[in-house]
Amino acid sequence: MRIQLPLSTGTTDYELNAAGPLQVPAGTPFASRIAYAAAHVVVDPALRAASGEVGLDIDATLAYRRHLWSLGFQVAEAMDTAQRGMGLSWCAAKELIRLSCAEARSLNAGIACGANTDQLKIHNVTLRDVAAAYEEQCEWIEQSGGRVIVMASRAMAKCASSADDYRRLYGRLLSQRSQPAILHWLGEAFDPELKGYWGGADIDQCMSILLGIIKDHAEKIEGVKISLLDKDREIEMRRQLPERVRMYTGDDFNYPELIRGDQLGHSDALLGIFDGIAPVAALALRALDIGNLLTYDELMAPTLPLSRHIFAAPTFHYKTGLTFLAYLNGYQAHFRMLGGQETARSTSHLSELFVLADQARLLTNPDLAVQRMNAYLSEPVRAHA
Repeated sequence: MRIQLPLSTGTTDYELNAAGPLQVPAGTPFASRIAYAAAHVVVDPALRAASGEVGLDIDATLAYRRHLWSLGFQVAEAMDTAQRGMGLSWCAAKELIRLSCAEARSLNAGIACGANTDQLKIHNVTLRDVAAAYEEQCEWIEQSGGRVIVMASRAMAKCASSADDYRRLYGRLLSQRSQPAILHWLGEAFDPELKGYWGGADIDQCMSILLGIIKDHAEKIEGVKISLLDKDREIEMRRQLPERVRMYTGDDFNYPELIRGDQLGHSDALLGIFDGIAPVAALALRALDIGNLLTYDELMAPTLPLSRHIFAAPTFHYKTGLTFLAYLNGYQAHFRMLGGQETARSTSHLSELFVLADQARLLTNPDLAVQRMNAYLSEPVRAHA
């Protein structure tokens, strides 16, 4: 099967991978690693709230989470991948969290949800405002039945004046949790407004401050997710964590190596790229469960060029690629996103995504993928959802 694709190097007559998609059976959660897939949301372009905000297609959004659970993943809900801070409001996230947690409970599946402070207007915000906003969201998540992921807050980054502000606020939030939480250090590649988070002058100071918070409250912390796209920093921090506090890699550039680990340990995973590579990653993680490192490496290797392409600068537009891949694979009926983010990547970028996904055997229905790629190329998305 062939398709004409406008790649950055010029129009190419591309022949699809003759091996076709991998067959991936449903499975239980993985035995050797905890793997959270941060899931994207599906919008309903025809549905608008009273505020004028585009609504979610809840049926399709929950169906995608069921797909991830069926492969053995846990779901990280209402995170950056769900366009938190880039189109998904707290009001919409709140309802999504409630529904996703209920779905997880009915399936006895794992779920953790992002708590942030995005109900606040950042101008003239105080630390008291930030604490109250975090508390509201953490309480909602726990009442809904989810584990809390304490996301990095733009409002906190704006109003905090020292590392002590972070120590006090995180200590307060953690002391209130009914079950251990996951902390999240999101690097500025993902959100430039979070530069200097934790109150340090550089990465080394910020890591030291965060490690101090973790060590002071280890009994209230299940793990920490870091998204710095710097594998050496992650390994350095992983080796300093208290016993029983997990390192969750958020490194979409180096995850195969970090999850595989070394003689001194490994990272678990909380990754946006799992939203797009779930079938192949599930097979790889099952190979890891039985100690088959060769198969793990062979399966993961072709997913990495795809991930690095999807998360290429500006990294925060990675959601566009994940949504497009879900569209190609038939998990949603259209390529539309909150805030018109379907226009955030070029036609050549998405054409190269098609090639890399095919090479990783991630086009689950090649005929449909070609049909939808051709439809996109014949009339590229211009209008916002």
